Amino acid sequence: MTDHTGTPPADAVTVPWSVVPDYHCFGCSPHNSSGLGLRFTRHADGLRARFRLDRRFESYPGVVHGGLIGVICDEVMGNLIVLARRVPAFTVSQRTRFLTPLLIERDYHCVATLSTDKGGTIGAVADILDEDDGLCASASAVYRPFALADVRHQLTLADADVARLEYALSTPETHIAPDTSSGSNTLHRNGVLT
Repeated sequence: MTDHTGTPPADAVTVPWSVVPDYHCFGCSPHNSSGLGLRFTRHADGLRARFRLDRRFESYPGVVHGGLIGVICDEVMGNLIVLARRVPAFTVSQRTRFLTPLLIERDYHCVATLSTDKGGTIGAVADILDEDDGLCASASAVYRPFALADVRHQLTLADADVARLEYALSTPETHIAPDTSSGSNTLHRNGVLT
């Protein structure tokens, strides 16, 4: 999410979807005024998004609606997969565990990491942490990668937007790749370890 001034973080990672001029993802698009506006940054183990939700996302008084916690985890895990594997993927299943309620107008961050790949699917996990890095919620999910051409009939993208997206996925300026020395995922910029 943008900070309280509306400015993206200085170290924000650009997602491939941003090449589509008017993409409206509920989780990360700056064009969706009803969305979360998440912005992603590198994390030693994968990808992070900081966020603060206001009363528009309230369930019980003062408490963030639990469904949004799943959305945030899914968004960070899904974008990690796109950035790390350079392929979009649909969520097949997700399990979210809530440890404590998240409160409105409080700062949190979600950190996603890749887990196990099995049978053509990609696994990921995410934790939502409070300002003191206390664990509030965790999620695990399985994603099925897809080729844009295979799902073209299900997407509301113009041919030019599909071409832009395919190009962005095939020629990454920024991506996350496995760091085989530590077993974690480390962000690379232009192919150089950072």
